[in-house]
Amino acid sequence: MDEPMPPGRLAPAGERPTVLVLRALGLGDLLAGVPALRGIRRAFPGHETVLAAPAGLGPAIRATGVVDRHFRTADNGRRVPSLGHWRGAPPAVAIDLHGNGPESHEALAALSPARLLSPARPEPGHPAPPRWRADEHERHRWCRFLDAYGVPADPEDLRIPPPPGPSPAPGAVVLHPGADSGARRWPADRYAAVAARIRDAGHRVVVVTGPGEGELCRSVAGPAGLGPRDTFAATLPFDAFSALIAHARLFLSGDTGPAHLAYAHGAPSVTLFGPVSPHLWGPPPLPRHIALWSEGPPGDPHAAEPDPCLLRLGADTVLGASLDALGRAGPREGATARA
Repeated sequence: MDEPMPPGRLAPAGERPTVLVLRALGLGDLLAGVPALRGIRRAFPGHETVLAAPAGLGPAIRATGVVDRHFRTADNGRRVPSLGHWRGAPPAVAIDLHGNGPESHEALAALSPARLLSPARPEPGHPAPPRWRADEHERHRWCRFLDAYGVPADPEDLRIPPPPGPSPAPGAVVLHPGADSGARRWPADRYAAVAARIRDAGHRVVVVTGPGEGELCRSVAGPAGLGPRDTFAATLPFDAFSALIAHARLFLSGDTGPAHLAYAHGAPSVTLFGPVSPHLWGPPPLPRHIALWSEGPPGDPHAAEPDPCLLRLGADTVLGASLDALGRAGPREGATARA
């Protein structure tokens, strides 16, 4: 269940002491954790950095280049996975980047690490242990947590390089209307209206969706007048999907994992927020990223129905922000985002 990461210069598993990091969540969580993971790897240069994360994130973990080895866990939503299949020596350091509950702490403690850093239980004897703050941005939260233990990490150090392969639609405006939950899924007819207007303004527009979202893809592309060459309904492997976003002229989506991929690649983006504030999960404060949110009380990001704050974003508002972003963005044909 262990997967070494490239490049080949890295030592094989077991030849160095291990730093085991638990962050067994989704794509957006992985990418928001890149600054923290990068800080950990820098702070322990003589150790092998191992990330415990779902097996399905393997291609994305390889693309980040921030760990030496992927310890694959079950794809079980946001629940803490079992680490009982760990077969190596006890980790020299175990770091909980999964959450602030006792479950993730206990999963790591069961491996008997020499040192365990966890928000649930501060390290014994620490003079000023970090406190969990619910109002803190995810990237800043984990960098502050690590900094308290002498591991410097920069929350803005989130960029990753684009994949080496070409984009299937270089320079296109990419719409991603899907989401893991209905709460973060803006209505398809509004996406279609925005797509049609952007296409009429002279831009190539493509729609991409994930597994099980073929009908959603068609419900946006059809009314927008987009043909088969401009639709990608769960047909792209991760590297091609990543290249599509990295070389997009603009990426428009809800608050989902692919939005964090746009931030990581530095692709211009417009992100629509609903149940969760962009102050907690939004893009870095750069002009190329626009976060739209109709401010309101926090909602359930895993609810089945679109959040009221998300529904208050009208098509004209999103179109205006998109055209403004396109006016500021230069040509993206063949563009390269450098880490």
